[in-house]
Amino acid sequence: MTEMELPWEGGCRCGRVRLKISAKPLLTMACHCTGCQKMSSSAYSLSAAIPAEGFAITEGEPVIGGLHGPEAHHYFCGDCMTWMFTRSEGMDWFVNLRPTMLDDPRWFKPFIETWTREKLPFAETGAVRSYEALPEMDAYEGLVKEYMACS
Repeated sequence: MTEMELPWEGGCRCGRVRLKISAKPLLTMACHCTGCQKMSSSAYSLSAAIPAEGFAITEGEPVIGGLHGPEAHHYFCGDCMTWMFTRSEGMDWFVNLRPTMLDDPRWFKPFIETWTREKLPFAETGAVRSYEALPEMDAYEGLVKEYMACS
């Protein structure tokens, strides 16, 4: 994988919300679940799990949109409504960034893909590992190590 030098910067489509990434991703993913298909208006959503201490909003104030449940908070630009990142309850150590928010996301490639049982027949991601749903929680440590070794 070819990665740019940190820090990385990015923002929403209109530019009112800007962010800065100062830590490499723990894992990169594509999710084929029907919820992500609807939220992203695409065949799947992309995300990069960024350590929380390496993620900062530098301009603007994102708003919560999408699902308003207790498990996940989807953050959008309040003006252009771009889905920028997700934070999950009880998992404060990382932020799931939509990598296309970065000014230069060309380095991104999903390492795992999830919810393949809901994927659209034509959708291909090139991910190294595929899961019909989500990996078991105890699998993530090994996946992170494997991703770090090849990135």
